Amino acid sequence: MSACDTCIVRNRAICSSLDSNELEMLNTIGRRRILAPGESLIWEGEDSVLVANVIDGVLKLSTGTEDGREQIVGVVYPSDFIGRPFGSTSGHGVTALTEAKVCVFSRRDFDAFAREHPALEHKLLQRTLGELDRTRRWMLLLGRKSAGERVSSFLIEMSERLVEQGCEGSHDQPLKRFTLPFSRQQVADVLGLTIETVSRQFTRLKSEGLIDLPSRREVAILDREGLVAEAG
Repeated sequence: MSACDTCIVRNRAICSSLDSNELEMLNTIGRRRILAPGESLIWEGEDSVLVANVIDGVLKLSTGTEDGREQIVGVVYPSDFIGRPFGSTSGHGVTALTEAKVCVFSRRDFDAFAREHPALEHKLLQRTLGELDRTRRWMLLLGRKSAGERVSSFLIEMSERLVEQGCEGSHDQPLKRFTLPFSRQQVADVLGLTIETVSRQFTRLKSEGLIDLPSRREVAILDREGLVAEAG
């Protein structure tokens, strides 16, 4: 069996559009790689030489400000595609937040393969438009939502993106309990809040019975409808 045959995100990744022969061809130009927490795969401003499918784990997209600070501009999850196909320069860095498993391709090899497989190019376009929609929602979150709405929206998105892997033929379900791949400070940075504000909102949501916090990074959603309403 090839790596593609045993891939746990095969039915959700961009390569889901390919048949078995095409997957075998794709498998010959890809390789599996495991990243440790804090290890970078792509660096901001450097030549775009790699693209990858995320198989397991969570990674952050980040860019640096002029005064040297890091700004997290996005998060990628299992089945997401990272890198810039058909591009020359990486607009942001990609770093593992947790241990992560990725399927890595040379950008030039992947570009050549995609040009010969319109269904894969179509999937790439769909993913790009989906990412654009998420970016627009994020602009709304940062620009118009209150602190409570931001934290609630963040938890809802985490539960939806960190889906529970169902059996074959079943639909993936949002998680009711998950471990945050972020520190509280990183959550604050992502949401444009202070760490004190984030901690207060977590405490408030817990006191109102919407979530539970079994440990510093674990979150259990007790009232999903209430949390969605809180997210605005």
